[in-house]
Amino acid sequence: MPKTSKLQIDSKNSTEELSISAYPKGNFPVLLSYGFRPFFLLAPAYLVLSILLWSGFWLGIIPLTFLNNPFQWHMYEMLFGVTTAMMIGFILTAIPEMYEGEVPIVGQTLLGIVALWIIGRVSFWLMDWLGVYFVALTNIPLLIWVIILIAKPILNDPLRRQLSLAVLFLALSSMQIWFFIAQTGWISSDPTAILKASIGVFMILILLVVRRINTEVVNRWLDQQKIDATYLARPPRYNMAIFTILVYTLVEYFFPQNSSLSWLAFAVMAAILNTLNDFFIDEDPVFLRPFIWPLFTLLILMSIGYAMMGWDYLRPDSYALNHFRHFLTMGALGMAYYMVLVIVVHFHTGRDLIPKLWIGAGAVLIITGTILRSAGHLIWPEYNLIIVGLSALLWTAPFIGFLILYRKWLTQPRPDGIPG
Repeated sequence: MPKTSKLQIDSKNSTEELSISAYPKGNFPVLLSYGFRPFFLLAPAYLVLSILLWSGFWLGIIPLTFLNNPFQWHMYEMLFGVTTAMMIGFILTAIPEMYEGEVPIVGQTLLGIVALWIIGRVSFWLMDWLGVYFVALTNIPLLIWVIILIAKPILNDPLRRQLSLAVLFLALSSMQIWFFIAQTGWISSDPTAILKASIGVFMILILLVVRRINTEVVNRWLDQQKIDATYLARPPRYNMAIFTILVYTLVEYFFPQNSSLSWLAFAVMAAILNTLNDFFIDEDPVFLRPFIWPLFTLLILMSIGYAMMGWDYLRPDSYALNHFRHFLTMGALGMAYYMVLVIVVHFHTGRDLIPKLWIGAGAVLIITGTILRSAGHLIWPEYNLIIVGLSALLWTAPFIGFLILYRKWLTQPRPDGIPG
């Protein structure tokens, strides 16, 4: 056997290599053997738990005040509590793949990152007693620590191939710091406006991540079906979508009532829809295939969100922006959570992408819950409380299903014997 063994999974457009010799030595639990394992178990579990806790709060069962601004803190926690767990699990898994020979973060270091995330979540729910400064001190260091860990391989790469991901992590960490500084009154910025701007940055992050995942998943599908074709997620289309989101986000923050926001939102919609052209391959309608159509739909949900916000700006008698923004958070972010969980767990526990009915059903539930939460108030305004509860139930169901079906995959060794 050669000194360095490698598992190679070939597809039309990509080759995944896992170097056993680069894997760190040591005796640690399976759950701490790769970044996705603890975070992809904890993130969906906390997502479901947080929905239950927030439901209890809105119903008056949980007597908290959230410093007299619950809506603001709800937005913060769903972004920087839930989403950052998904981000960290993804990036700690992706970096060793992107850079051959890079040692994965495992064992005690990984446990420390997980512990800091958990401490941050506990301090968030106890902020009424601990105060905003304690919450800041237990939340801000997490992303900074992860950025330090991923910076070296990215900066040492002469081509700087994944620099955009590092820049976005740094941007989100900066916005989190900015939010807390505004909360403490050190600056006069509006914390809610900062969170809305953060959503734009998260949308850009989704586009970068989905572009990579789409390339991998679609080409694996084509290879499995022995279809002689290659899927290309063309950078100019995604770059245009990213540029339009960035412009919209900046204008919305600095000029929140500017009439141009409606047309900028429509421009974002058009740019995102343009990325869908990559899915139309003559040899096969891949956008209808298992694992692929939810990723296709994710981009549609994002485009609908910006389109509805643009439409709302054209209606002076209406202000439903916060409702329509759920197409971005519950819709695009929610579908990104779900599909990244499913796809990464398949790939990195040594399984093939085998279609299952429940995966598609989970995607349908996310879409249904998103539409109900975002637009249900337009049809049944008198039933708003019921609509919010039902949409939350539909939206969380796929993540409960994920935990039931995949928790063993996350806590047990790979069946092929490969570490990680």
